[in-house]
Amino acid sequence: MATATLALGLAGYDGHGAVAAQKAAIVVDAKSGKVLYSDQADSKRYPASLTKMMTLYLLFSAIGNRRVGTRTAFRMSEHCAALPPSKLGLKPGQTIPARDAILALVTKSANDVACAVGEHLGGSEGAFAQKMTAQAQRLGMTNTVFRNASGLPDPAQVTTARDMAILGRALQRDFPRSFRYFKTRSFRWNGKTYLNHNKLLGRVDGVDGIKTGYTSASGFNLVCSAERGRSEVIAVVLGGNTANARDARMKELLEEYLPPARRGWRLFRRN
Repeated sequence: MATATLALGLAGYDGHGAVAAQKAAIVVDAKSGKVLYSDQADSKRYPASLTKMMTLYLLFSAIGNRRVGTRTAFRMSEHCAALPPSKLGLKPGQTIPARDAILALVTKSANDVACAVGEHLGGSEGAFAQKMTAQAQRLGMTNTVFRNASGLPDPAQVTTARDMAILGRALQRDFPRSFRYFKTRSFRWNGKTYLNHNKLLGRVDGVDGIKTGYTSASGFNLVCSAERGRSEVIAVVLGGNTANARDARMKELLEEYLPPARRGWRLFRRN
């Protein structure tokens, strides 16, 4: 047992079932769910800001159920305002409309805004995290646990590449109109323009979302949706050493599992 524990420690095991900054990847057919490529896809990893994909799933659901509207104001609490970057920097008591909150999460990956969304929908961020985990279970994300709305470090907050692919497909399937937010290139708020952290948008043919993530423990993460012709995939890369290395690996996977881009090819818009 001591030898096994030592080996796990050398691999970056943290005592909570997750391995810090280790690589994992998966590519699935977005329509059928068929796995096209898999590497450590069921090994537990830290989601970092990929967590916000579930925050957005529940926000889209609340909008669809008319519990909130796109103009609903989310109030910034002292707790949320005190969270570390990435953030918009709202002061306690300030508000942000739901539509702008969506854009802030998609582009800037704002932790303070994610927290405010969670408090509004769940009553508290902790209660919202329980709703996030429950929804993950309903979607079949059996190896995922959420502890906050933002993805800020928590040793018990874990996921897998396979579970993130499931979530990416669910966002695309369940909210086809709202999914278009993920292709937003920039967002302007309070006189500042924030660019989307997903640098593959507009650079790799067919990419139309969806989310990046990073902490020192998780490494550089990315979930991508891409479509060329009749082929459509969700691809996940976790644990990149740098953002450039992560993006390069994602591009390799997309080029391998999507047909070659044709000159003058255009992405068809979803209904």
